[in-house]
Amino acid sequence: MLAALSALASQGIRPPPPKTCGSPGGPPITATRVRLRDGRYLAYKEHGVPRELAEHKIVFVHGADSRRHDAVIATVVSPAVLEKLKVYVLSFDKPGYGESDPDPKRTPKSLALDIEDLADQLGLDTKFYVAAGEVAVHKYWPGYGPSHGPSADNAQALETDPARACLTSRLYTKPQKKNTIVTVTTAMELAGAALTAPVINYWWPGFPANMSKEAYYLQPPQDQWALRVFHYAPWLTYWWNTQKWFAASSVVTRTPCILGRQDMEIIPKMMERRNDASRVIVRQQGEAESILRELMVGFGSWEFDPMDIENPFPNEEGVVHLWQGDDDRIVPVLLQRHIAQKLSWIQYHEVPGAGHFFPYADGMGEAILKALIAGQK
Repeated sequence: MLAALSALASQGIRPPPPKTCGSPGGPPITATRVRLRDGRYLAYKEHGVPRELAEHKIVFVHGADSRRHDAVIATVVSPAVLEKLKVYVLSFDKPGYGESDPDPKRTPKSLALDIEDLADQLGLDTKFYVAAGEVAVHKYWPGYGPSHGPSADNAQALETDPARACLTSRLYTKPQKKNTIVTVTTAMELAGAALTAPVINYWWPGFPANMSKEAYYLQPPQDQWALRVFHYAPWLTYWWNTQKWFAASSVVTRTPCILGRQDMEIIPKMMERRNDASRVIVRQQGEAESILRELMVGFGSWEFDPMDIENPFPNEEGVVHLWQGDDDRIVPVLLQRHIAQKLSWIQYHEVPGAGHFFPYADGMGEAILKALIAGQK
């Protein structure tokens, strides 16, 4: 009897296998895809002017519960503006979303390597921008390997410290030991970045305890419990968000209780772009390897403290823009302000009265784009 109960409990906790696109019984493959270093496929979409005519190339990383079609800096900006500025935008489905194969071993680093692999295969030359949508959880790891070997100029740096420097979704550089060279020049360089309401992890040690506690308890009770599961018991994530005894994560269930006034006004505009079929396609391979995997990575244990990093552009060869609405009920503005104060090299833009989905507000997509590529503040 005990063994039977244990087996039933295990079945309830363990998520079902993903319905991989193109597999027997799985969703069809309709997107253009590339094969990555480990054999997985990544679906992508190109926007703006043709790649070979572009003066500015941007890789867009969509946020949680989205897909490649939701590249807001391309989709809400008029084609005429993209053409005038000669902008090319490359967006992709993150692993497990849309038509990209799941990655059950996904980490922030693995996603960054996916971005590098995609950019390399599509020939984005040596320099491109990164723009990340709301609650986008990823890191960018400049690295070297078969296609990114060390040059004569950086050979000494590699010999001194071969560890790759990393940039998170805020372009945070991974802290290293003192007196070591941490910046490794590669065949690909980042030109700049724009982050809109990026994820906040309440367990980052750089936050004062009273501040992170205050922000944490601003969340609805059901989300406080869900966050604890994501962080302390990720193996319970699937069960917690599929059982019917008590409320699951508001983000997972798409509950509007976490949205402010502006967000409620913007949602209808977003729905015009996302029909019912699109909402299904986002999670069509299963929630476990899409939205739930994303939240486990974002709110799990990070390998370093983002508040300890240094300016990735010390010679002002690029700019990191951080955009935040002051009425965002999903990402607390007080924690974002603290980050901007500690990392003074970030160009911080706080939008009054704006919620989490402010990039969809009239004129915001164009403002974010121009600030990124033209240095406008």
